[in-house]
Amino acid sequence: MKFLSAGQSDKGVSRQNNEDNFCVDEDLRLFIVADGLGGAVAGEVASRMAVDIIRDYVKRSSTMNEPFVGDYDKRFSGASNRIASGIRLANQAIYEASQSNVKWRGMGTTVAAALLDGSKMSIAHAGDSRIYLIRASSIVQLTDDHSIVSEQIKSGLLTKEEAEGSESRNIITRALGTTSSMDIDLDEIDLMDADRVVLCSDGLTTMVSDNVILSTVAASDEPGSACGALIDIANKNGGKDNITVALVYVFADGS
Repeated sequence: MKFLSAGQSDKGVSRQNNEDNFCVDEDLRLFIVADGLGGAVAGEVASRMAVDIIRDYVKRSSTMNEPFVGDYDKRFSGASNRIASGIRLANQAIYEASQSNVKWRGMGTTVAAALLDGSKMSIAHAGDSRIYLIRASSIVQLTDDHSIVSEQIKSGLLTKEEAEGSESRNIITRALGTTSSMDIDLDEIDLMDADRVVLCSDGLTTMVSDNVILSTVAASDEPGSACGALIDIANKNGGKDNITVALVYVFADGS
């Protein structure tokens, strides 16, 4: 598979700082969005640590016999276990940093990551940053939000419409750095020609509907232009949070 990719981040209209970070590494075929928690500098530290540590681990493990961190999940490929190991390593580092520095106490970050290996894509995430797949004029959310309102929707306590207005919509139930160990959701999908993959922080999804994400990405053959267009729409709709988008446009070899 061949691909085009791009990523952009913006602090939004309401925030003074940008606590999001992202990675678009075409050589590693690695894509990450991280949304920092903890306020001001601390959130940015956590999200930057997550992106750097995951990227560096994936790079090392692709060229040498780097040990896996945590249990190897035999349900998934080596690539998926590599990205899970990188996230576990980042979680440990962020947690230890937060315990050793009073200014960083309580910091954490969401993460949504994708690693391409041939026609297969490994995805891993924690928190409410999301990964979508756009295929054949439809958009599918590949990740489940780790949040209070998501759990309430699953249990039937809230509808999706009610959740949009809930005061608890920004409370997440899982993040890197908040505990010494954590669960990571893993999945794998087979990619097809013309697929488009969207990774984003909740600063996009709280301001822009899935259908608008779909139409905006589908309308542009340039991932960089589509990233900018999505950020512009989020800001025009209020820009209440930092906004980060990474896009991957997939092509079959020879197409």
